Amino acid sequence: MKIDGTPYRTIWQDADGTVNIIDQRWLPHELRIVPLRDRAEFATAIRDMWVRGAPLIGATAAWGMAVQMADDPSDAALDETWAVLHETRPTAINLRWALDEMRRLLAPLPPAERARAAAHRAAQICDEDVEINRRIGLHGLQIIREIAARKGGGPVNILTHCNAGWLATVDWGTATSPIYHADAEGIPVHVFVDETRPRNQGAQLTAWELNSHGISHDLIVDNAGGHLMQHGEVDMVIVGTDRTTARGDVCNKIGTYLKALAARANGVPFYVALPSPTIDWRVRDGVREIPIEERGAGEVTMVQGRGPDGRIVHVRISPDGTGARNPAFDVTPAELVTGLLTERGLCPATEAGLAAMFGDLKAAAT
Repeated sequence: MKIDGTPYRTIWQDADGTVNIIDQRWLPHELRIVPLRDRAEFATAIRDMWVRGAPLIGATAAWGMAVQMADDPSDAALDETWAVLHETRPTAINLRWALDEMRRLLAPLPPAERARAAAHRAAQICDEDVEINRRIGLHGLQIIREIAARKGGGPVNILTHCNAGWLATVDWGTATSPIYHADAEGIPVHVFVDETRPRNQGAQLTAWELNSHGISHDLIVDNAGGHLMQHGEVDMVIVGTDRTTARGDVCNKIGTYLKALAARANGVPFYVALPSPTIDWRVRDGVREIPIEERGAGEVTMVQGRGPDGRIVHVRISPDGTGARNPAFDVTPAELVTGLLTERGLCPATEAGLAAMFGDLKAAAT
């Protein structure tokens, strides 16, 4: 995707070997590019959400492993780096997938060969993510085409939640990829962007992406989605996923479950954009088996924004002494999902559907 006409990925390696990221904490008000130079910085970037989104977390972890192998390729460093990076975010399965992928590759190699192999594989993981998301977009495009045809060419109104855009991946995004493809084809689309409290990734990231790309959109408060669906203003919902179980339960940003319930009540199709590395074949019951990250209360009691003087500030919105709960994710049961948009096509949100679509990956993982 482009920022002011310049193509960017969310993470990349310079010719001198430095790995850079877009530090998303400062968007939409400032674009900050920062280098990550050692294992501790990679861990901080993932844990403190300089980068976020399941696919990008995985890609960042892969590069973190590669940078560590260039510094210390010993067996001890390999195992310790896996552990340090793995504990940063417990819910997004791409993190473990990428770390396992790197360790499987590197463990049999002599230490002298690990740095080169790790950098090559990290770059591959990034390229593979871009292609996966491009293909998700092409399959989602077909659904948008069909809705546009039924509407006689009128705009297709899409509601999305949180940020499952290119900032959550290496490029293209998952839920936004069909939108970008539709826009490129000339299909009029309009996106309702949930603000996504408490960190406001919709307001700060998705809106910034769509605005930068020139795509029609409105920012809405999280509780407005059901109202818009009741009044026929939403043609489809597309969300991302941080972990999807073997039977199709979807763990995503807190609030996704409520959107799925509203969509079901109002006959609005509810799609989940699902890259295959986000499937956890070891888990079946998402509500009971997926660990839900509980983040700090300050994300709920404080908000970040740009003040009248242009400075980015944090302000308190609740009384001193008021506590807060901050579960970062919820689980949408498979029966509320119309379909899973994958790189291989549209898949039913069922155990049989996933097994038929990704039988090879299931066999390899179980």
